[in-house]
Amino acid sequence: MRKILFGVIITLVILFTFKYCGDRQEDKIMLQESSVLIQEQIKNVGKLIVTEGHFSEVFNYKNSKDIFGDLFSVEKKALIVVNADVTVAYDLSKIEFELNEADKTLTILSIPEEEVKIHPDLEYYDVQADYLNPFEAKDYNDIKNTVNVMLTNKIEASDLKANAKNRLISELSKFYILTNSLGWTLKCNAQPVQSAKDLQSIKL
Repeated sequence: MRKILFGVIITLVILFTFKYCGDRQEDKIMLQESSVLIQEQIKNVGKLIVTEGHFSEVFNYKNSKDIFGDLFSVEKKALIVVNADVTVAYDLSKIEFELNEADKTLTILSIPEEEVKIHPDLEYYDVQADYLNPFEAKDYNDIKNTVNVMLTNKIEASDLKANAKNRLISELSKFYILTNSLGWTLKCNAQPVQSAKDLQSIKL
């Protein structure tokens, strides 16, 4: 009778041991699958989030050159019409993050700065120049630089960057939804994200 009881106990111990190891192995596999899924999701949204704008401007370019000291001067001028397409983007393929499987946390370490690209189209009208003061390559470079400065100031005064950040927050919200559904925690700026609204205060 003792041998039978002992055998039953041994059998139960072996069964519980196998079940415990099996559960732990299953948990480990699920954890690894979750980790891979999160990394794949980050890779999939590693695209440019682009906000586009269009600016038009008309300005006059003038340049005077003194001849024979200050006896008289010759002037060159032009009317320039500027049409420019501007894009503001975040390249999420450059995002830096850290996965901690033990704590089930996804920590966003850094987000790349926005990329502003200006594509101006310049049309010249009423170009007037003197033989002693002709249009040169330097004039066209000066005009281009002036246009870029002007457009940069307009971009800063517009809502293009704010719109781009909103698009960024929208993409980051996908990380929160995914991690939350898997029982993970998303962290930004070293702080746990409790809701998608917390991402609105993210520091870039």
